[in-house]
Amino acid sequence: MVAMLVAVSPPLNLVRAASALPQQLAQITPTTITGQLDENSRASENGVYYNIHTFEGTAGDSLSIELTSEAFEAYVFLEGPDEELLAHDSSSGEGANSWIAVTLPTSGTYRIFVTSYYTEVTRPYALTLRPASVADVARSEALQQAAKISQQVDDLYEAEEYQDAIPLAEEVLAIHRNHLGENHPDLTTSLNNLAELYRLQELYDKAGPLHREALAIRREHFGERHLKVAQSLNNLAVLYDDQQLYDQAEPLYQESLAIRRALLEESHPLVIQSLENLAGLYLDQGRYKEAEPLYQQSLAIKRRLGEGDPDLAISLNDLALLYLYQGRYGEAESLLQESLDIRREHLGAAHSDVAQSLNNLAELYRFQGRYVEAEPLFQDALAIERAQSEQNYAAIAIVINNLALLYRLQGSHDEAELYYRESLDIRRKQLGERHLHVATSLNNLGALYRIQGRYDEAEFHLQEALAITREQLGRRHPDVTFSLQNLASLYHDQSRYGDAESSYQEAISILREQLGKRHPNLAVSLFSLSGVYHDQGKTDLVVQTFEESLSIEEWNLEINLTTLTEAQRQEYGATLSNTTNAAVYFPLQALQNEDAKKLGLTTLLRRKGRLLDAGSSSLQRLRQNLTPEDEKLLDDLVIVQQQLSALTFNSPTNLPPEQYREQLAKLEDQVTDLEKALAQRSAIFRVESEPVEIVTVQAQIPANSVLVEYARYRPYHGDFGDPRYAAYLLFPDGRIEVVDLGDAAEIDAAVQSFVGLLQNRSAQFQRSAPVPTLREEDVEQLTDNIKELVFDPISPYLQDTDHMLISPDGQLNLLPFEALQTEAGGEYLVQQFQISYLNSGRDLLKFDVIEPSQNPAVIVANPDYETASNSPLPDLGEGLGVRAERPDLGEWPGERATNHRSTELSQLQVGPLPGTAAEAEAIRPLLPNADIRTEDEATENLIKSVQAPRILHIATHGFFLPDVELPESSDLGGGLIASNDPLASSGPRGIVAENPLLRSGLALAGFNTRSSGSEDGVFTALEASQLNLFGTQLVVLSACETGLGEVANGEGVYGLRRAFALAGAETQLMSLWNVSDYGTQSLMARYYENLTAGMGRSEALREVQLDMIGQGGEYSHPYYWAAFILAGDWRPLE
Repeated sequence: MVAMLVAVSPPLNLVRAASALPQQLAQITPTTITGQLDENSRASENGVYYNIHTFEGTAGDSLSIELTSEAFEAYVFLEGPDEELLAHDSSSGEGANSWIAVTLPTSGTYRIFVTSYYTEVTRPYALTLRPASVADVARSEALQQAAKISQQVDDLYEAEEYQDAIPLAEEVLAIHRNHLGENHPDLTTSLNNLAELYRLQELYDKAGPLHREALAIRREHFGERHLKVAQSLNNLAVLYDDQQLYDQAEPLYQESLAIRRALLEESHPLVIQSLENLAGLYLDQGRYKEAEPLYQQSLAIKRRLGEGDPDLAISLNDLALLYLYQGRYGEAESLLQESLDIRREHLGAAHSDVAQSLNNLAELYRFQGRYVEAEPLFQDALAIERAQSEQNYAAIAIVINNLALLYRLQGSHDEAELYYRESLDIRRKQLGERHLHVATSLNNLGALYRIQGRYDEAEFHLQEALAITREQLGRRHPDVTFSLQNLASLYHDQSRYGDAESSYQEAISILREQLGKRHPNLAVSLFSLSGVYHDQGKTDLVVQTFEESLSIEEWNLEINLTTLTEAQRQEYGATLSNTTNAAVYFPLQALQNEDAKKLGLTTLLRRKGRLLDAGSSSLQRLRQNLTPEDEKLLDDLVIVQQQLSALTFNSPTNLPPEQYREQLAKLEDQVTDLEKALAQRSAIFRVESEPVEIVTVQAQIPANSVLVEYARYRPYHGDFGDPRYAAYLLFPDGRIEVVDLGDAAEIDAAVQSFVGLLQNRSAQFQRSAPVPTLREEDVEQLTDNIKELVFDPISPYLQDTDHMLISPDGQLNLLPFEALQTEAGGEYLVQQFQISYLNSGRDLLKFDVIEPSQNPAVIVANPDYETASNSPLPDLGEGLGVRAERPDLGEWPGERATNHRSTELSQLQVGPLPGTAAEAEAIRPLLPNADIRTEDEATENLIKSVQAPRILHIATHGFFLPDVELPESSDLGGGLIASNDPLASSGPRGIVAENPLLRSGLALAGFNTRSSGSEDGVFTALEASQLNLFGTQLVVLSACETGLGEVANGEGVYGLRRAFALAGAETQLMSLWNVSDYGTQSLMARYYENLTAGMGRSEALREVQLDMIGQGGEYSHPYYWAAFILAGDWRPLE
């Protein structure tokens, strides 16, 4: 943030001009003359107008000179006969007028310079000369002395020697109070300057009263709409901003900006300053959408003023930082590179600002895991900073620390140690042995030694860091906990459980007291303490501490998921990986502990698929079902959540702990109140925002049913083990069973082999090749293998169960459990159980929240993939008009597919599906009043315009593109390097891949030509997730492989299967592999017959499958009947 120290140097260099002779004053008698600054006046090199008046003076005469103007800020200079500047003043007179009193040193011609602070001022003035009293001269001399001291203050400020400047600024203020009085406008300059110096030294209690006094005086003298008032508003806002008092800073920034915009051109530097200060406030609060346009305005103004100006590089850097926080790495890189190029060109390759740009670009690469590219940039930055001077130690230490961190992340511990040691040596030399930055370096070095197993050295450095921090900040300061946590981790590694426990307990006590009961650092310490208890076999204490840690994480997760960008959500979710895996794994080690089971299942129910639920424009979907008044409540909630998130996750370095806790409590109360208000008004919001509890999920499980939550996890206890699968079973009576299923690699391979066998059969159809008969022994062997792995371990608990509610994870999302056989040659599971799929067990809580839609069904079939109708679409109700942005997919080569229900992934040109037209006609009688669209009317625009039809049936090609391969970040492991230095944090762990919802979708009219009216015929899963299907009871995608998607364990299947659920559809019926369109026609007609007969949505499908099995012959093979699965609400349509 930019505040302003008011300069006291003259606004012009006294340049004598050879133009017309100045007006002569014949004698020193009380005289007043008038004049005007205008284009006829002289002009300085920087465009300031000035006039010169002369008079003949006699040595020893005392003279008072006053320059008055109601139109501009007057500035007067007196120059002696020898051209020496004797005195100058800007506002020692009344109002904004200037006044000096001097005893003339010699006889001769004196010159009075009349000017203004601002360029090209064209306004009248009056100049009055009269004899001065002794008191007048003494007063003026004191003020002149204050002006000289003020110049020294300004010089020290520019040199960043703030501590030395403070006593001088205090002396200036004392002189002004004594000789100007308590309410003089010139007093505000010295008030402002001293307040700024206090702020820069973090003496906030001293700075605040001075800034507020200056603001009050300026408002009284100049009115509400004056530039000096705007300056005071800005400076007071910066003070509050530094203290993280954002709600107090924001209105002051806004008022300052409004005044400056009203009085100055939009391109004025002060307007730019206000734009950037307000943007910085929003950036600190995580309000990125509000910060971005302000940064962009500032950047656009600077570009217009002059491409390549070094000041432009600052704006480029600021906007890049915003994009970095949002995970928009490509845009951030472009701006940082441009900033670097500008600085190199205009400042030279060896300038310190160039080093800053190199460091920032390297940091971006480190964030992305591009370590090889980051290293030379850090090295270049370091070489530049080293070449500056020893006084540049702070910048050198920053780059060295960043370089050490880079090497640590790469596992190059020897190199990391060298740089951490150098950083420590520099800070010790420049700052002294007991400085907090020295403690930070000791912490980093000690944590590195711990990773290397050099425990004695680690303990020595960590203990020293702890001692310094306690000495400088006190034993109960939050920063003390960084050293305590690192020491506790060290003791835990050494099995010194008593020492570890006491260190964690002390850290926990401080965090509760100083930062409140919901701070993320408290969650980390509690989780770590639970690990100490675990290793000692204290299961009850593990549950108690781990449960509290998870509860804190849940609170912060709810706050963050609605305010972070997509990339940030992925990064934040990764930080919870340790506790999620540990929570799933822990009950498997304590099978007799019911509380442990509840802890594991609760975590699974709350977190599985949570990131995707919160992403994909979740707020936009929620808004579709809110009134304007409720939307305002939601907007207010998001803003407060952003403020709370920023305050929680940024250490309160400039805010006393008591104030920090008060602000936290205030924001938490606001969040609670707004959530209560919204929950009362919106059932959807209530379900989405309330923490999931086992008892509420249990109540939704029908009698004789079981919820089976599969989980792909990595056993975690300090380090990750190889992935495994587990199953959590929840019964209607609340009973929980937990079963370990074994190695994930073996299970994944078995699923892929089974599904691949069936997909390969469909691929033969697609190439119009002879279709080989699947050998029964091959299928039986594969299904028997999978059954032994994922079903047999849970089957002993299913004796009284006839309905399985399965929430798969990982590769199990691709498995039709119905096709597994109970024994070789025996019945399929579909013959023993009704099977329904859920994305997560918490989906059970969403049923019956929205009233079922009464809008007619919509059927889309047999699109014309070459052309699409451009005529206006008939009205389909209110319509959403959603226009989701998507990347240009370009021209996709490949042969046209044959008459079969999908394209191979490499074939992104598609052939017609005439069988789907017959399918639509077969369904029509079963869905009265259905709106059927085929051929060139089966468009993307049509789908996007639907408003929650009762049933949405789409029969077309589906596609899923292979994932784009991107570099993976290294597994950091080894524990957290705790530090009170933000530069020591590891930052985001790696690059975030392209949104998988952009890589699966449906082909609609105009797909092959990528032309469909205002759309392109490519309907992505991301676009599907943004539909409004709240109230839609069933979506049927009668296309191939629409249920597939990128598998992300814990996040369900990314793809259309998940997208339509996110859009609000209660139930989705989709396929797992390619099925002939003519075979699908028959299956779909029979399914709808069962539905209209009153069967449940899942039961109706099961009956069709049982009929096909019972008929025998080719169609009794799972390839035909197991391709379709039903996810969501299994009950009959209403």
